[in-house]
Amino acid sequence: MSTPVPRSRRRPRVPAPGAAAPRQPVDRAKVGRSWVRRRATGMTATEVAAALEDARLQQHIDRDREDLADDERGPAEAAEWERIAQLLATTGGTYDPKADAVVQDELAAEAAAAAEAEAELWDLEMEQERQERLHSNGLPERAHMLMALEKAGLLGTTGAHYGAEGPLVLHEPEDCHALDYLNEYGEFYDMFRILEGHGMAPPRDPDAVPASVRAHSALLRAMARAGTLEGFDAGHAVRLAQADPDAVLALAAWIEARGGNTR
Repeated sequence: MSTPVPRSRRRPRVPAPGAAAPRQPVDRAKVGRSWVRRRATGMTATEVAAALEDARLQQHIDRDREDLADDERGPAEAAEWERIAQLLATTGGTYDPKADAVVQDELAAEAAAAAEAEAELWDLEMEQERQERLHSNGLPERAHMLMALEKAGLLGTTGAHYGAEGPLVLHEPEDCHALDYLNEYGEFYDMFRILEGHGMAPPRDPDAVPASVRAHSALLRAMARAGTLEGFDAGHAVRLAQADPDAVLALAAWIEARGGNTR
């Protein structure tokens, strides 16, 4: 298993599903420039010069209007008419936005910005899905259970010390997913590295595992989840499981059910 880089912060703020995107303010100057370009399409230099004079006159008429004091559209329109007039004075012919390098550069920049925004939105949605996976399906509880087992020294090759026929605790496929939860938080990273060192591989053939091993593993996992491992001698679980594995499995199921009802 590869070792991810530890995260130094808690999960990012992710908008709730269905949350509306913030409304962007209308760019009045951009609206004005776009209007001028549409109107100027097909115009000659003479026609554009006349339109420029009209725009300047309108600016003069509106100079004392308080309601237009902060409106950027009028000045933007006059400036765009002037730019197009200068362009046609150089190129001749009629105005075509498709041949206007300024317009095409702006369109390319807008397309790039839209693509970047779409990519950021996709990343945000993927992060939201990842966070939902990390905080669902009991992964937080499973992660804390694994930490409790590790702190009690019950993971790894400790079974022989207690006379067990195999490892004290068998891993389940979901245990590896719980490591992702621990890696999400910097304060758990040391524990993440320790647990990762155990491999977390479940048995290839669970049916081939001795019944006593399955029984004491289930009991110890249930006790770790319930928070009752402190001071418990795992050897008792091993001996009980070897004597009556079915009874120990029933006890583990009872502890799990009782813990589920109190959570």
